[in-house]
Amino acid sequence: MQHVSEYYQHLPGANSIPARLAAYQRRRMFQRFVQTFGTGSQQTIVDVGVTSNETYALDNFLEVLHPNKEKITAVGLEDGSHLERKYPGLRFVRVQIGPLPFGDNQFDVAHSSAVIEHVGSRKNQTDFLRQLWRVARFGIFVTTPNRWFPIEFHTTLPLVHWLPPAVFRALLPRVGHQFYAQEANLNLMSGNDLRNAAREAGIASFHIETVRLGPWSSNLLLIAKKYSTAIPPTSRQDSVHSGSPVNSLSETLTSRA
Repeated sequence: MQHVSEYYQHLPGANSIPARLAAYQRRRMFQRFVQTFGTGSQQTIVDVGVTSNETYALDNFLEVLHPNKEKITAVGLEDGSHLERKYPGLRFVRVQIGPLPFGDNQFDVAHSSAVIEHVGSRKNQTDFLRQLWRVARFGIFVTTPNRWFPIEFHTTLPLVHWLPPAVFRALLPRVGHQFYAQEANLNLMSGNDLRNAAREAGIASFHIETVRLGPWSSNLLLIAKKYSTAIPPTSRQDSVHSGSPVNSLSETLTSRA
């Protein structure tokens, strides 16, 4: 029996056009992860915020697509034990809200996709990045939907998420989205929000990229490395390039933060 996470309760069906577009974007984000950190056979990865959801083929896309699943420690508030059964060698750790139960620099890379917008306040988002940075030896890779994309992914509502957050949250219960009306469950980020959180988290060297969908930037990627060469050459594999999946953020969102 498939489990549907509370965070997925209002999303389109698995065969819908939005779901197919989401899968397409997830593949592109995974490709960018590989281009950045490689897929070395000895590289250890912690993936923070895996879901119990199994509705979509690329739920938990890192676990689905990465060739060395035995090097992944998947972490989540929800029950992700199905990942251990599905991918022998992978380790799942269920955690509570708060500091990650791992040592400093315990993993080579910390990965988290579409989680930071669900951890609550801006302070919580900063603390979340600080924890990822702490447990990663070489760097972190974090994705989140772009607040300035015209469709809000979780509710599929157009444009209303561009309103001030308090107004947006006040409107959501009126259209059946009480869950996402709570800041603790959804707090969208712009490029400047993500940049400020990274700085406040003490991440010294990072950049933000975007993944485009048509003329719009649909997703933000925070990529940070602790060293100029994040993964030693002996631990990397050559990346596979097929076009240009992402665009550098540079100053694109400065005026819309």
